[in-house]
Amino acid sequence: MKIAEIYKSVQGEGVLTGTPSVFVRASGCNLRCWFCDTPYTSWRPEGNDFAVDEIVAQVEEWDCRHVVLTGGEPMLFAELLPLAEQLRTRGWHITIETAGTLYLPVACDLMSISPKFASSGPDPAEHPHWSRRHERERYQPEVLQRLITDYDYQLKFVIDSADDVDQVEQFLDAFPTVDGERVLLMPQGQNSHELQQRTTWLEPICQQRGWTFCPRRQIEWYGPVRGT
Repeated sequence: MKIAEIYKSVQGEGVLTGTPSVFVRASGCNLRCWFCDTPYTSWRPEGNDFAVDEIVAQVEEWDCRHVVLTGGEPMLFAELLPLAEQLRTRGWHITIETAGTLYLPVACDLMSISPKFASSGPDPAEHPHWSRRHERERYQPEVLQRLITDYDYQLKFVIDSADDVDQVEQFLDAFPTVDGERVLLMPQGQNSHELQQRTTWLEPICQQRGWTFCPRRQIEWYGPVRGT
């Protein structure tokens, strides 16, 4: 399994914000979001191949019980199945962060799904191949429904503009059983100033519609740097 980094930090997004966690970041992604905050796992994949036992050994060096299997897109790797199973047998709480385009029957305590809208794709003039592929693969309703049905989940949407809020509404129309409190809207931004600009109008929208506003604390705490 190609791994970009393994490190201990504090979860900065979602229902487990503030929880000390070990992050295992897989390198490789089937999408190419223009706002990707880990381009070293997508646009320019970096990392080394690790055996499952090697990953587990590194995770166990840390003194917390939450592990986040993230990326990139961890669901690309069949090794995710034995990795998650070994971590579960050792008593770790497992969060998997995924775009919801691929399904594996993986051991997981919290499926953190971040669906991507049409506005997330790269500029077709600059990246014609990835623009087409991203649009073809970004929305897989059958996969999304299965993840929502099979797992304890949260849905995290990155919001750049008001148009994205309309797309959240359209998305939820297709999944009427989704609990609004599990719908988390996060401002797009690479620094605290950009996050605050969008927070100003996004947080009231969440309150009005019964959704959860989700700050991106890791950017506020550390900035857009690796290993955080």
